[in-house]
Amino acid sequence: MQSVLSELGFESQLLVGVAKGADRKPGQERLHVFGHEQPLIPGAESAGLRLVQRLRDEAHRFAITGHRRKRARRHNESILETVPGMGPAKRRALLTHFGGLQGVLRAGVADFERVPGIGATLARTLYDHLHPGE
Repeated sequence: MQSVLSELGFESQLLVGVAKGADRKPGQERLHVFGHEQPLIPGAESAGLRLVQRLRDEAHRFAITGHRRKRARRHNESILETVPGMGPAKRRALLTHFGGLQGVLRAGVADFERVPGIGATLARTLYDHLHPGE
């Protein structure tokens, strides 16, 4: 990590890692400074430790929020929205023709070609997308 910082012109930056204590309770953190063998153990009432804790908590909050947003977007997205060349009108036509997503998932290439607006190429793309590896 230090070599990457040096390559980017940040060689004078102090590199510090934060480890929670054995009980994982606030105030037991240890600060591991790059180049030092022993970790720093600030007192539980240290203003510097409180700053490090807030930075860590904010980094965790940011990462968790991003992860939840990405996961929610993935669960709210229809598999049909990820098919290249499939717009809203063709998705509606497929769902109407087959009576829902389960019907679409059971259909074959020839079945897709019978849907108005779905040609042979899109039918094959759709089938391959819904049934990878078959």
